[in-house]
Formats: sequence, structure tokens, C-alpha cells
Amino acid sequence: MNKNTPIEHGKFYHVFNRGNNYENIFLQKADYLHFINLYSLYIEPVAETFAWCLLKNHFHFLIRIKDEQDIGYFNSNYANSKDLDKKWKTYFPAKQENKYSIKPNPEKQFQHLFNAYARWFNQKYKRINALFAKNYNHLLVDNQEYLRNLIVYINNNPVKHGFVEHPIEYSWSSYLSIVSIKPTKLHKKAVLSYFDNVANFKHLHNPEINNNIEIIEKYIIDV
Repeated sequence: MNKNTPIEHGKFYHVFNRGNNYENIFLQKADYLHFINLYSLYIEPVAETFAWCLLKNHFHFLIRIKDEQDIGYFNSNYANSKDLDKKWKTYFPAKQENKYSIKPNPEKQFQHLFNAYARWFNQKYKRINALFAKNYNHLLVDNQEYLRNLIVYINNNPVKHGFVEHPIEYSWSSYLSIVSIKPTKLHKKAVLSYFDNVANFKHLHNPEINNNIEIIEKYIIDV
């Protein structure tokens, strides 16, 4: 698996990164929330999210890059604006192109996300050093077994690192969104289709099922 796999439209990727020198990148609840808000701003226009997890010093996302025709446009006058509210309000659905329109580039959107969060974090905590490891990683997810097991791996990451004993106890992952009846931006229906139903989804997320962990580990280059 190549960490430098080019990002292509219509394909699934495991996106992950960690703090520079393994430093924490989330120190308070507000940090997690701000990162999620920035993720919504920069990534939701270009990708669908199937699983995610934020931990103190790293994160994981399983995404599908939208087909190019399904990605909308930014007004070119504001595309590079640091005014996030203004930039958000100038994003248009795919069919509303005009002479000022430009399509966001998925790879650059991730760079914008990390740069925006790093600027905010460094200003908040009066830091000057690099926040993230130099290059974020994006691995192509090219088969359904890999995808299904990766969902389990990402949701169980807080268990793996000893924060909780079960993923249902952890707030900053996609597990609760899938098992809850509340509306979610995640592609919940698609996620559950890989597990047949909610009951099987819960069963396969049981941390005591060691054979699943072994299957997952063979695919992962961890942070």
C-alpha cells in the first residue's frame, strides 16, 4: 500500500495523520469541535464520510471522493478567502456554475483543512512549530473486505489505544452516529449495508473478537 496514492474521484481512501513528534493536536473539547467544523467546511463539499475518529494526537477518516460531476463550485472571488463564513456561503451545488465558479480540488481541500486548523491551534496556544507530521497519509481502499474491516478498526481505535473499553464509550468517533437513531451526515445506510444490519455492526465492533482485529491489522499502516 502506497501512502502517496493519488486521490481520484469516485474512490475510497483511508486518510490519517498525527501530531508532529507525536504531540497532541486536541487539548480541549473546543479543539475537537473546531476541527470537525473545519472538516465540514472543507471536506464535505468534495467527499462522503463513512467512518472517522479523533484522538489526542492523531485522527482517522474513511472517505469516498465524490464523482467530479457531483462536486459543486466556489465563487472564485472568495475561494481563497480566510473568512470561513464568507467562503462557506459562496459554495454552490454542482449545477449552479457561473463565470466566477471554480471546482475545489479534493487534495487541496485536505491541505486547506490542516493548514486552517494548525493556524487556529497555534494562535490559540501561542505555538510557532509545525502541528502535524509533514505529510498526511491517504491509502486507497480497493475492496469491500478492506473497507468493512477498516470501519471497525477506525471506530475501535480508542479501544486500541486504551482510552475506553468499548467504542460506544467514546464521543469523538463515528460509532455513536451509526448506532443512534439521530440524523447524521455520515453515509449511515451505506455503512450498515456492509454489515447487513445494526445488530451485526455492533457484534463485529466487539473488541473481544480478536480474529477481526488480526484481519484489520494486516491492512493498516498505523500512525
